[in-house]
This record gives sequence, structure tokens and C-alpha cells, in this order.
Amino acid sequence: MTQPGITLDDKYTKTDGVVLMSGIQALVRIAIDQRRRDIAAGLNTAGYISGYRGSPLGSFDLELGKAKALLKAGGIVFQPGINEDLAASAIWGTQQVALQPGARHDGVFGIWYGKAPGVDRSGDAFKHANGSGTASLGGVLAIAGDDHRAKSSSFANQSEFAFVDAEIPVLNPASVEDVLHFGLAGIA
Repeated sequence: MTQPGITLDDKYTKTDGVVLMSGIQALVRIAIDQRRRDIAAGLNTAGYISGYRGSPLGSFDLELGKAKALLKAGGIVFQPGINEDLAASAIWGTQQVALQPGARHDGVFGIWYGKAPGVDRSGDAFKHANGSGTASLGGVLAIAGDDHRAKSSSFANQSEFAFVDAEIPVLNPASVEDVLHFGLAGIA
């Protein structure tokens, strides 16, 4: 029996009190919360999420699909990449929106996701994007799904070394609450 006023969308829409969600759902909420922060600050921003559906974070894109109406209403676009490289390059492009005359938004925050071999494959895009920096009203969060036991990959892998090589800070959340806090800190 559900209590009156409680919905499954609370994990994304509720702004105070206790909210129950999984780690993957927290990744979706990062984008929603970032947009809320920007609106509260009077900023005209948008969000863009892209990545590889074959990632160990594969259910991330399923959750993004379930939240499609909320994301669209919040000015957040989810566009899966054909591969990690193209997704990373698309995210990099979002940081250049303010350079275009007549841009509809002052900035775009981006979230990239992929598996560890995709982090390796996207090293060139990561290094160049990180060297270019993010837009002053943008920001990017890269989320890697590692497979330390090679359960779904041909080799055991982890992404920290590739991120360090691209001079991208690494954050390791230990709880769902950390996912939310670290994710927003990463975009900032």
C-alpha cells in the first residue's frame, strides 16, 4: 500500500526530505539537480547526456529513457552515442555553445558515460576537451563503468589511470548520497 502523495517520480522531483533511489537513478538526478541549480541562479543553461549503451552502466540509459519527459521539460537532452569517442566529442562540442552567435543557451553542462575500454578509446577526445576547458556556464562529468572482474569485458579494467593521464580529476563515491554530491561537484 502506498502513502498518499508518494510517487515513483519523487526520486527526481522531490527537493526536500528523504528520497529513496538507486545509484543509477542518482546519476539521472545529477542532471536534474544541476538544471535546478542553474535556474535558481538565474542562468539559461541546458544539459546534454551522451555515452555508450554497451557500458556496464547500461541501465543508466534505461533510467534516462524512463525519465525522458522530466529531462525534456528540464531542457536536458539524452542522445546515446554510436561509440564512446563520438559521445565524448559531442560532449566536448557542448562546451563551445557560447562561442556561437545567436546561441539559445548561455551554457550547456554535459554528462558522458562509458565503459573502461571506451575511456581508453576516447583518450584523444578527453585530452583535447580537457585542454580546451569547459564553458564558464557549462561543465562536464565523465562517468566510467569499470569491470574489475571482467564479468562483461574481455579484460579486467579500471579507468582511474586513463583519467589521470588526461588530467581529469577522479572522484570515487562510496554511497548513493556521494554520487549526488560528487556528481554536482564534478560538473562544477
